[in-house]
Amino acid sequence: MSGRLGRRRFLGIAGGAGLVLAAGLGGPQLLAQRTSTGAILRSAIRLPAPFQLPLRMPPVLEPVAQDGKADHYEITAREAAAEILPGVRTPIWGYEGIFPGPTIESRRGRPAIVRHRNDLPVPTVVHLHGGHTPPESDGYPTDLILPTRGWSGGHHSMHDPAAVITEGTRDYTFPLDQRAALLWYHDHRMDFTGPAVYRGLAGLHIVRDDEEDALPLPRGEREIPLLITDRAFAADGSFDYPSLDPSLTRVPGVTDSYLAGVLGDVILVNGVPWPVHEVSATRHRLRLLNASNARRYELALDPPPPDGPAFVQIGSDGGLLESPREHGSITLASAERVDAIVDFGRYPVGTEVTLVNRLGAGSTAQVMRFRVARRERDDAAIPARLSEVEPLRREQAVVTRDFSFRSGRHGDRHGWLIGGRPFDTGYVAARPRLGDVEIWRFVTDLHHPIHLHLVNFQVLSRGGRAPGPLDGGWKDTVDLGPGEAVEVITRFDGYRGRYVFHCHNAEHEDMGMMATFETV
Repeated sequence: MSGRLGRRRFLGIAGGAGLVLAAGLGGPQLLAQRTSTGAILRSAIRLPAPFQLPLRMPPVLEPVAQDGKADHYEITAREAAAEILPGVRTPIWGYEGIFPGPTIESRRGRPAIVRHRNDLPVPTVVHLHGGHTPPESDGYPTDLILPTRGWSGGHHSMHDPAAVITEGTRDYTFPLDQRAALLWYHDHRMDFTGPAVYRGLAGLHIVRDDEEDALPLPRGEREIPLLITDRAFAADGSFDYPSLDPSLTRVPGVTDSYLAGVLGDVILVNGVPWPVHEVSATRHRLRLLNASNARRYELALDPPPPDGPAFVQIGSDGGLLESPREHGSITLASAERVDAIVDFGRYPVGTEVTLVNRLGAGSTAQVMRFRVARRERDDAAIPARLSEVEPLRREQAVVTRDFSFRSGRHGDRHGWLIGGRPFDTGYVAARPRLGDVEIWRFVTDLHHPIHLHLVNFQVLSRGGRAPGPLDGGWKDTVDLGPGEAVEVITRFDGYRGRYVFHCHNAEHEDMGMMATFETV
């Protein structure tokens, strides 16, 4: 990418025990195999005590028009100031000027047409993560929406003759002919996804359908979407992010210490630091999304329930599982989602239950708190059978492709590479035929959460063994540990065109760990 990584010293990898040696604040920092890949950025402002601020729910966006064919929405990305820390105004980039952006709720098979307007000072790209979307609306990273105020900055480091550039606005058509699931939308501009999402460009999109509606799951105020992020704050209350070019106009990337990923020291849930939320002593549906740039979480309850596992998983990235799965804790890498039931009826009224992060330390070891405030009637249940999930079999695959996700050099450049190459819009890594089933085998050096656009997949194997306990159902992002190999199987259906797959550690993605595939 025009040598943009050649200016920066890259991280080294230490041998033995799967440890990663990264340049951190004040010197090298050893990151254990189970934690996140990255370096911690410490806030320079006084932080609030945890569990003082109430959890907020992002507002549900109303359509500006509805007709017999689609729901129409309008969203403006703009600069704003938000009170995230008490009494402090933090400049953000927000969809509709809020963080997280407004939630869109849709019905399966009813298209949503979203007109995105860009009032920011830099170009944007919108990707509906998990959407089964035509290529022209999928958010290919060079398909820019230029600012309404004009743009003279060029398209930075890569010439892409196939890019579709619009000025000011762009209509994205999402057919949503897919299973009910928790999706999310975020900026996907080439080279600058990490800092743009960090400044606030993310929001939820929930798809519902008749199959899910027929189940006696918790609903209404007992269905709680939780968009979990980490951030660090500068002394003036702004988000602190180590961009080489804070204007995000010309020079991509981060300073040397954070090449492996940016980890904040403040945990935000729906944009609130360590919030508290009152619940009734009933079952609740927690719709969990890790929207952090690089941080991984292992979520658990403290105290644990007195009888049995804390979580009953009912869904994954791509919607409902075939049947429920019980977990004592839930590990989420960047962009992964888990739909889980927690029965607060197993706690006495008055109990305070903390959602903790076993992969964190200090301020990042706690996420939020629930206060069991009252008894109420609980008419929810968890059926033994949730959905039909078509299993894809190894013998259905017409080809197996191998992709390595590693640090390394390409010519005179350093970066994060797929198959030894940095992202290049002129190179197509795979051309699956529409309707074919394929196996893709991923191998990594460090932690890499790998995301495929267009399709959901099923995990066939992990480390040569059976899939892990959280690998079930349809997924669009799979977390790989250091030195691990994972096989996934998918059917490339829906649309012809070009898409990308990439590491969803946003700093890795921005520094080249992305590739194009084209359905033909």
